[in-house]
Amino acid sequence: MKKTIILIAACFLVIAGALCAYAADASPQPATAAEKVAAIQKAYEDIKDIKGSFVQKSTIKDLKKTETYKGQFFIKAKKMRWEYKGDKQQIVYITGKEIIIYQPQQKQAFKAAFSQATYGQAPIALLSGFGNIDKEFAVALKEEKLILTPKAPMGNVTSVELKTSDEGFPIKSLVVIDKLGNRVDIDFSNVKTNTNIKSSTFVFKAPEGVAVLEQ
Repeated sequence: MKKTIILIAACFLVIAGALCAYAADASPQPATAAEKVAAIQKAYEDIKDIKGSFVQKSTIKDLKKTETYKGQFFIKAKKMRWEYKGDKQQIVYITGKEIIIYQPQQKQAFKAAFSQATYGQAPIALLSGFGNIDKEFAVALKEEKLILTPKAPMGNVTSVELKTSDEGFPIKSLVVIDKLGNRVDIDFSNVKTNTNIKSSTFVFKAPEGVAVLEQ
């Protein structure tokens, strides 16, 4: 379970971005990869923070097993908080320098260093980097989806698929695939930007009786 959540995490630093609209004419043409990227990056320029809901499906190829999670997320600059609801409650904090996975039911938390080179720990972290897509990724367009291939190592991440939106938050969904063929699919909904999220939202304070294990 811990490995699944860690893979999940790398999926989420790529989100820090924002509202955008595409210009349309009387006979609109399909957007090119460059136009889609430009729209996302333009949206990111205006975003201070983001929050919303997500549904995540994590698939382990070798085990032929898929697990589904639902919850809420909060992003502000390089800081993130992902709350997984349901039977397997977890809260993932990404501060930019470290990742903390808090499991309230087990009364334990795992803390480890975090950097772009270890995005395999938390694919979700990719979201914060979408403001510089051209710098970080080689981009192609396939069936209306943006296919992003890292230009430099990002842990085990081999590719990222983005489904974009012409209205509101510019990213509808995100798929992260690793070297072993494992994948994390995340769909976003009820996304709101610039709501002045408090900085304390991203601070983990271990409740009494919770063991914090550092790696």
